[in-house]
Amino acid sequence: MGRFFRRLGIVVLIGLAGLGGCVYNRITNLGYDSITEDAFMIDGFGSNVGVLRTDAGTVLVDSMALPMQGKRIRALAEELTGQPVRIVISTHYHLDHTHGNPAFDPETEFVSTTRTLANLRARDGAFWKGDNASKLPETTFDHEHEIKLGGKTIRLIHPGRGHTDGDLVVLFVEDRVLHTGDLVFHERYPNIDLEGGGSIERWIETLDRVATLDFDSVIPGHGLLGDVNSLRNFQQYLRDLWSVGKSAAQRGASLEQTLDSADLSAYSHYEVMSVPFIMRLDRDFNVTRAWEEATGNFTYVPAEIGG
Repeated sequence: MGRFFRRLGIVVLIGLAGLGGCVYNRITNLGYDSITEDAFMIDGFGSNVGVLRTDAGTVLVDSMALPMQGKRIRALAEELTGQPVRIVISTHYHLDHTHGNPAFDPETEFVSTTRTLANLRARDGAFWKGDNASKLPETTFDHEHEIKLGGKTIRLIHPGRGHTDGDLVVLFVEDRVLHTGDLVFHERYPNIDLEGGGSIERWIETLDRVATLDFDSVIPGHGLLGDVNSLRNFQQYLRDLWSVGKSAAQRGASLEQTLDSADLSAYSHYEVMSVPFIMRLDRDFNVTRAWEEATGNFTYVPAEIGG
């Protein structure tokens, strides 16, 4: 029996090593799309990263989930543009969009909305201590902010609540490329962060404002590169999801009844996003969030500004 368990232990160790290798490869492997001569989208494990080349440096939108990813993103972005990264913009506070920030030089300018900075401090404060504190956004704004750099114009707009209460979108004006952050999930079940000020009802209205901007291509927070049609298709999903919540509230239906009766079959092709033992974004999670918001079973408490 001792020999059997020794062999079993070796097999388990080999299996874990192989699993660790797969996880490492998934985390560190990056791809990219060329959108225009100066605009790119980097994709990998985590969020999509927007890249803009200017004559005075590179602008990034989001930085994925780990400092090691940030290092690889920085290297790839600078290889694509031939310019050092000057500015990193955070579309919102979630770690899969911000935890790559520590990989960048202290001279890098970090930008977000005021509400996103408040959420970073209040809801992810343990990460943003010590050396990481210097990689928090130093430039913040409430509604709109414009950056002129190296012959390019970058418009940052907080169009309203949606995925969180602090989402911004970034328009690369001359290249007609819009990075929406997690205000758009392209054919994937979204994270609806009620705790962070998200609102399905408000999200629908917010996307109406986003759609009025002047763009050709959409870099979503997650999923493939898209356009205004992918934005509108996702907005329709949110409308249908909100109808499920409102109907449940009007009927006084329980969560279990709502989960059983909700018809979102038109979106059965949506991809489930999950990290084992941590989170799973799927149809049932979305229906639960719609029911919680519509029935008043969730109370939103904003993070304190300056807290």
